[in-house]
Amino acid sequence: MRRLPWMLLLLCLSCFSAAGRAAPFPDKTITIVVPYPPGGGVDFVGRVLATGLSARLGQPVIVENRAGAGGTIGAAYVAHAAPDGYTLLVGGTGPLSVGPLLFKNLSYAPLKDLAPVSLVVLIPQILVVRPSLPVKDVAGLIALARAKPGTLTMGSGGTGTGQHLAGAMLNSQAHVDIQHIPYKGTSLAINDLLGGHIDMMFADPSAVPMIKSGQLRALGLTTPQRSPIMPDVPAIGETVPGYAMQSFYALTAPAGTPAAVMDKLNGALAAVLAEPDVRQKFAAEGMTASPTTPQAARDYIADHTAHAAQLLGMAPSTAQSRTASLPPAPAPK
Repeated sequence: MRRLPWMLLLLCLSCFSAAGRAAPFPDKTITIVVPYPPGGGVDFVGRVLATGLSARLGQPVIVENRAGAGGTIGAAYVAHAAPDGYTLLVGGTGPLSVGPLLFKNLSYAPLKDLAPVSLVVLIPQILVVRPSLPVKDVAGLIALARAKPGTLTMGSGGTGTGQHLAGAMLNSQAHVDIQHIPYKGTSLAINDLLGGHIDMMFADPSAVPMIKSGQLRALGLTTPQRSPIMPDVPAIGETVPGYAMQSFYALTAPAGTPAAVMDKLNGALAAVLAEPDVRQKFAAEGMTASPTTPQAARDYIADHTAHAAQLLGMAPSTAQSRTASLPPAPAPK
């Protein structure tokens, strides 16, 4: 029996020794969940990040597509994953902001169950119209919309998308009534716009070739200033003061991920986004690499969600985010 205390002491020492030898993060494969099918913009971003983070962290980083319900299925999967940094989500407006406002039975709340690592990119929208619409600029469109309230139509890839929000913001700040026509996907809206069945929409930079070919006419960009993707196209804010609306993609981890792991992921991501070839890849798609601290990313998503809640006419409490106010609307002319 005298040997028992010594045995307990040796057992405790071995436990401390094992804890001290715990492998540093990461020591195995990391999975980035993309909550959409392969081939889209989020998938593109996820695969660029996977390549860059693998090189920086010294472990394989793979992409797993878990699509459905506006990106919320993949987001829920990550929200309920082990908080160890090995399962991450790259997502944007849908699963991290607007989705939870539209789908009431979600099993996660973005800013409660997911921890932002950093913003990744910001994506502008371009206000485009059918060439036969008798307007040449944003001021002309506003004048026409005020002359014919409720008759002009604006398509989008669906209710709650960044395109929908950009249009709702234009209605609000320009004091116009342009009818929103939601489609089941951006490509369907673009097709109807090309066919002249709707008057306008906000499109992502993939529409640039159609603009350059004359199939669509660009009136303005949602960026705060003019953008290198189309330097001759003015920012909408030049006509509607305070107007700015960009979509975003962010990298998130399950809530409760250790601070040391979050710091390592944030540092590695910042290094990847600083690489010239990565920035060039994103710029070629009209995206701007935008690394942030975890807190800055959280604040951005919170403000975006509160802004979306206001535009969609929902109570601020539904957004589960910080209070954020819309910029003041210009007085009607």
